[in-house]
Amino acid sequence: MPADRISPAPVPASGTVHWIGTGLSTGRSGLGLLCAQAGHVVLWDRTAERAADRLAALGLTGHAEVRALTDGALEAEVGAGDVIVSMLPAAEHPRLLRLAIDRRAHFACTSYVSEEIAELEERAAEAGVVVLTEAGLDPGIDHLMAHLLVARAREAIGDTAESVDFTSYCGGIPAVPNEFRYRFSWAPYGVLAALGSAARHIADGVESTAARPWEATTVHRLAGEDFEVYPNRDSVPFVSQYGIPEGWHLRTFVRGTLRNAGWRAAWEPVFQVVASGDAVQVRRLAKELAERHPTTEADRDRVVLSVALDVRAADGKRWQGSYLMDLTGEESESAMARAVSLPVAYGVTRLLAGALPPGLHRAGQSEEEAARWMAFLDSSGLGSTFTDTVPAPRGADA
Repeated sequence: MPADRISPAPVPASGTVHWIGTGLSTGRSGLGLLCAQAGHVVLWDRTAERAADRLAALGLTGHAEVRALTDGALEAEVGAGDVIVSMLPAAEHPRLLRLAIDRRAHFACTSYVSEEIAELEERAAEAGVVVLTEAGLDPGIDHLMAHLLVARAREAIGDTAESVDFTSYCGGIPAVPNEFRYRFSWAPYGVLAALGSAARHIADGVESTAARPWEATTVHRLAGEDFEVYPNRDSVPFVSQYGIPEGWHLRTFVRGTLRNAGWRAAWEPVFQVVASGDAVQVRRLAKELAERHPTTEADRDRVVLSVALDVRAADGKRWQGSYLMDLTGEESESAMARAVSLPVAYGVTRLLAGALPPGLHRAGQSEEEAARWMAFLDSSGLGSTFTDTVPAPRGADA
């Protein structure tokens, strides 16, 4: 939207939330929060029976209504000020956002901002529609941690630094590693397709692209435990998104994926198929692997998220800070479902409260908002460990 154009006020929230999808990321924590705080929650799935079964499995029967996502059904019910929460695959988000804009309803999801979503930003803002994206685990909670680390480092060191290392790694892994070092907790083809996408990041002070991300795998030690990590997607745009000062010389800046130790060796046959570029073979392998290594009722998943920042100034001062979240799933709710659904649900409560202006948003875009989100997550059982070094006073000997 042009800078000289006055942004309209957001469409007042109606209090009705349409939660679309009942997959593995639809957790009791997130949906339960909205059932408690929103005026009216509707859970949508391919059939009303499936939605009801999921609601029962979450222990939320009677706290939300259920609907079948048949042709025209959602369009008939969404009204001005409602909120559409899309827990469907990312390819479905643009269609749902266009519906939201047409109905002057708001929209939320946990996925990255795609080109299609970005292209709809101006239309949404002009309509008074709030679009909340990247509000899950990764992307989502990692953004909150990054904003807070950057703010603290700037306060300690300033906006000039000769060497800066930023790393952000996240992974959903088996709580008890199996021979394959993985169990599928989301779309198997998506897992393999992500491996086939080049990953751009900053290493040794220059931009680098890993055409085959797994070939850039390194050992990453956290709290005395070894993991394997590799870069994912395009990290570079997040330099500006996280407010990294132009005066900071970045030696390392990478956002990536975390796996159990031994993952690369266990997955060598998978990499050979992914490297072939044959989409048919990749889809066939994804199906076979999902059948061989599913997450069952007896399995417990684990989510590990590590975000760290190391800033060194020319005068010898240094500030280091990090967040570590390590969650294990329970019988009542997986770690992944909790870590994805709770932040997006909290973001929706912020939307319902009128705290977000029209237009495109990501989780906790300011230090103040990030701190508010983190405080809520900490109080709701999604706690993380923060550690930092105490910087030497200015003018003190290094």
